[in-house]
Amino acid sequence: MNEVPGQRRPVWPALIVVSALTLICAAVAGVALSTAAAELTRGPSPVELERAAAAEMAGRWLFWPAERVFPESIDYAAEQGGEEKAHRVGISPETRCDRAVDAGLRDALRRAGCQGILRATYLDALQGVVVTVGVVAFAGEEGAAAAKAALPRTGHPSPGLRALAFRGTVTDRFTSASRQSGLVRQAGPYVVMATVGQVDGRPAQAVGEQRPTLFAFTGDIADHILADLSTPARPVCGSGRWRC
Repeated sequence: MNEVPGQRRPVWPALIVVSALTLICAAVAGVALSTAAAELTRGPSPVELERAAAAEMAGRWLFWPAERVFPESIDYAAEQGGEEKAHRVGISPETRCDRAVDAGLRDALRRAGCQGILRATYLDALQGVVVTVGVVAFAGEEGAAAAKAALPRTGHPSPGLRALAFRGTVTDRFTSASRQSGLVRQAGPYVVMATVGQVDGRPAQAVGEQRPTLFAFTGDIADHILADLSTPARPVCGSGRWRC
């Protein structure tokens, strides 16, 4: 067909193409908006919940009040049978890793990624035995496990956690020289260390034959503190405490 002068060529095929592209773009935009809305409104996945729980646990040493990490009293199994209570004497404000342990352990803790060490001192029910407990914090379980593997596990107090005494109390004679036993526990991103001696400050070599049961309750104290710190909490999204 010849074109008539002054008459414009029909453009409907182009209009159809443009309209089709518009519809496709609208559809893609709709899908994107729908996907974004679904992403914003969906609940957290199991993996995300697990990560949130792990992050909350690893931060407890920073965000919990010191009195929650170290309760005022802790139940333990008495040497004679039955149950007694150890009572907290005080909590150290110092949290640096290199200030809480003997020099021989500092490099091992640093390599494992020690973030801080919290310390508190307890007395047994008869006020004859003094225990310093240290919570060693790491970013994750891997670092804590590496630190535990590098620490002495023979029960000898040195090298180990340094004694923490408080002036004006019956613990003021408790020094590093008077440490008689020690222990190490680990769970999650935490290692709990303990060092123990007698309030009269006698050194281990002056005691003679050791009575293992005398200090056995130290494990109960360490386990109680470690269990509180390392027990996972299920995230409750939107509670103000959790970021999900």
